[in-house]
Amino acid sequence: MKTLIILFALAAIAFARPEEYYSTQYDDFDVDELVNNVRLLKNYGKCFLNQGPCTPEGNDFKKVIPDAVKTKCVKCSPKQKVLIRKVVRGFQEELPEIWSELVQQEDPKGLYKTEFENFLNGTD
Repeated sequence: MKTLIILFALAAIAFARPEEYYSTQYDDFDVDELVNNVRLLKNYGKCFLNQGPCTPEGNDFKKVIPDAVKTKCVKCSPKQKVLIRKVVRGFQEELPEIWSELVQQEDPKGLYKTEFENFLNGTD
């Protein structure tokens, strides 16, 4: 699930401090290009799963994913929440097998599943 955000964190990168937003460094990341390119999306998925190389952006996203999943993206700005939801939907629709692996990796016991799904279905 963490990875979900990953991408879920895609927009929500960089070293967050309590009670602050994640860095806005990637707020203009072209998430549409990512989700509309299955090959690229798969490469990011493999990065998040530690099964392939990562771009610098992918490495940054990977650092944020665990916290974002556990906290329902509380440190995400409104723009980052939109970007993360888009990326997660991209994985769910285009690469459900990778999505399942990400969920298993980030939330193997399903502790955050319901709350994260509520976040994904939200509009804030």
